[in-house]
This record gives sequence, C-alpha cells and structure tokens, in this order.
Amino acid sequence: MKNLLYHTYMHIRFFVFSFCFILLVTGCNSNSTINNDSDDGANIRIRDYEDILEDGKLRALIAYSSTSYFLYKGRPMGYEYELLQRLADSFNLELELIVAEDLNSLLKQLTEGDIDLVAYGLAITSERKKNVAFTDYLYLTNQVLVQRKPENWRQLTLDKIRESIIQDPIQLIGDTVSVRFNSSYFERLENLSKEIGGTIHIDTILGKVSTAEIIKMVAEKKIEYTIADKNLANINASFYPILDASVPVSFSQRIAWAVHKDSQVLLEKINEWIENQKKKTDYYVIYNKYFQNKRYFNRRVKSEFYSLTNNQISQYDSIIKRNAKTLGWDWRLLASLIFQESSFNSEANAWTGASGLMQLMPQTAEELGVANVSEPIDNINAGSKYLKSIYKNFEEVTDSVQRIKFTMGAYNSGYYHIMDARKLAELKDLDPDIWDDNVNEMMLALSYPQNFNHPSVNYGYVNGIEPYNYVNQIFERYEHYKNFIKE
Repeated sequence: MKNLLYHTYMHIRFFVFSFCFILLVTGCNSNSTINNDSDDGANIRIRDYEDILEDGKLRALIAYSSTSYFLYKGRPMGYEYELLQRLADSFNLELELIVAEDLNSLLKQLTEGDIDLVAYGLAITSERKKNVAFTDYLYLTNQVLVQRKPENWRQLTLDKIRESIIQDPIQLIGDTVSVRFNSSYFERLENLSKEIGGTIHIDTILGKVSTAEIIKMVAEKKIEYTIADKNLANINASFYPILDASVPVSFSQRIAWAVHKDSQVLLEKINEWIENQKKKTDYYVIYNKYFQNKRYFNRRVKSEFYSLTNNQISQYDSIIKRNAKTLGWDWRLLASLIFQESSFNSEANAWTGASGLMQLMPQTAEELGVANVSEPIDNINAGSKYLKSIYKNFEEVTDSVQRIKFTMGAYNSGYYHIMDARKLAELKDLDPDIWDDNVNEMMLALSYPQNFNHPSVNYGYVNGIEPYNYVNQIFERYEHYKNFIKE
C-alpha cells in the first residue's frame, strides 16, 4: 500500500512539474505581456514590437478632427494620419486605424490592450506618465486662452480690443472655462486656480467633442472660454477672426504619442523613427500643411466636400448612390473606385485613351453607347453597367467581397488576364475563387516570363502590380469612407 501511495505521489509531482515547465517555456516564446489589472478582471495581452511584426498590422487610435484625420474631396488626410502612414510603411506594416469615440478615454483604451499606439497630440504630463509611455515629442507648443473679441472689433483699435478682453489669466477668477474632462487643459486649469489663488470654474464637455469643435463653440457664443494648444487655436481662429488666442496660460509643452508602458521595444523603434523623420524636410512640410497654412485650412473648412462640414464625398454622390444600388454595392465602395480612376475629375484622360470619371476606353464607351465620356452622368452610368457585366462573369465566386475584388481586378487589367491568374492559382494549389493571397499573388506572378509563357496562360504578360494595388487601395480608401461618411 505504501509503495502504491509513493508511486501515485511521484506521478502527480512529475505531472505538476511538467505542466509548470510547459507554461514557463510557452511564456518565454512570446514578447507580449499578460496584464491582469483590467477593471473586469480579464487578462489583457499587451503587444510589443515583435508581436506587431508577426501580426503584420499596427493598430493605432486616432481622433477624427480638423487636423488629425478627416476626409477632403474624397481623400483621407490629417497630420497624424500622414505620419502614421509613413511610420507603418517604415515598419513594413499594414495600418489599422481605430477612430476614437471618446477623447476622454484615449489612454484608458491604450492600457486595456485594444490598441498599440495612441496617435493624438498629447501633452506630456507627470500624471499621464504614471500610466503610459510617451514617445519623443513631435512638436512644442503652449496652451492659450480662446475668447471672443467684441462684436464691433473691426471698428476698434488694437489697444481698445485688448482693453475689452482678458489679458491675464488672473482675470479668469470666478469665470467659467469649458474643456474636456481628462484633457491636459482640464489639468492645467486646476493647477492655474491654485497658482493664482482663486477659483476658475471648469465646465466639462463630452469626450466626443474635438478641440476644434469646442473652439467653434466659443465663436458661436455657445460657451465663453476654452483652452487649446496654441497651434490648434491659431489655425482655427484664422477661420473665425472674431476669436483671440493670444493669452498664454502655460509654459511650453512637449506634444507626443503614447504606447503601453510594457511596449518598450515598440517605443524605442518609434523614437528612432521620429529622430530620423526630424532630419527630413517633409516632416516640417507636413506640420506646416496642417497647422500653419491658414489659406489651405480656410479653403478646406469652406468646402462642401470636407467631412467635418458635410456628409459628402463628391459632387457626384447622388449618381453614384443610384448606380451602386443597381450593382448591389455600398455606394462608398463605388465612390472609392471612381476616385481611384479619376480623383473625381470628369475631364481626366489617360495615355491609354481612357477618359472621364470611370476612365472608359473608347471601344468600351462605344459598345455601351456613351456619346460623351466627359458627361458625368453618362460616364458613371456606363462604367457601372460595365462593372455589372464583369460581376456576372464571376458567378462561381460565392463570397460577395471576393467577387467584387475579382470584378475590380478585371475592370483594371481585363477579364482574361484574371482568368489566366486563376489557372495559375489552380496549378500552384491556391484557391482560384479567392482574390486575397491567392489570385492576386498570381497577378503579380504574371509579370515574370516563367509564368506568362506557361502553356496554360493564354493572354501573356500583365503588369500585375497595377491590379494588385488597385484593389487594395480602393478597399483601403473605402475603410476611410466608412469612418467618415454615413451610409
């Protein structure tokens, strides 16, 4: 009996030791960190640089605002957006943008492990550094008071204007200033009250309202005052000349992005990238484009095709919606294709002879009965009709998204080149009914003699990178359109 108990004990001990060893080895093979500090008690996996490289995708939290990320004339733009694109390209990663719904919880989302990077102009503060790791600063600025000048300010001298508005933060004692809770502006106002020995009342605004929108609220007399970074205040005040943003309320501050405190390798890599970018002229050109070029800013804000002003992509939206309904596509997807073809320029012409919004070839236009390819309605109607005829040729492709990608690929490079690529896919044990990572790879392969000279290939060489990028770029832009434009 003793021997039996002894052997049983030894078996259990061996099993426990083996199990612990496996856990240890498994944990050592990953660069990600398990964090048990979430509010709901669930485990959070924090990704570092190697995990992100393995996934092939950088997940960045970005704000929808007049300087960070927006849509203008069908094109996604913004300071953070342009820098993020460059960062992802330098790491050879796909960029996945997550648009923040609440600017008050940016850092909370980061600590919860849903994202890798907060790409937003964050002031580096000692309080925030307790919870996240900041990158090297992107630029320096200071906070200023945003207030209205008198209604008749144009008739007043500069001295008279100054006499009628707040010139020193101490004059804010007893007044109310409106800012977002959890913003560096809120923190600054609390400290300012202590510094000047009097109470400044803080009106907290919902996290979904951007700083630019709050500045607009001052101009429209919905609130009296707000605090903003000087560069943001000045560029927005250029559109609202009744605003004054000349009174500083802070010393110079470093503005940066943030990563999780456990993502130290990612932080090092981003800092290396920032250091390298600061040596390039383009880095400063991008900054000036969004924070210094007042004429460009004003033109954009006045445009009907600026996503923060209207729910429009182009002047052809109504025609596109009608044709997309016939196709059974999301109209924003068709709009992205048309932008890819012509950037919504109805007079666009290519060296191949293709012309108009959907770049119809002369023979195709003739077959479809288009008399004037420069006429937007006729061009979009005919191009959509042509897309529908191509779409019908891929009935065997059961996945609707993949079928649309085949249709787009054929619209760009020709139906028969796609069929050649599908044959090659079968020969190489790939799926001929899947575009992504299957047939699109064979489109690339058709650029090489060993493939376009293959006995199974009937239509020869094709510059496969064109349809490959064409489909990718249309769908990438479509994701941006979905972020900005309601269905």
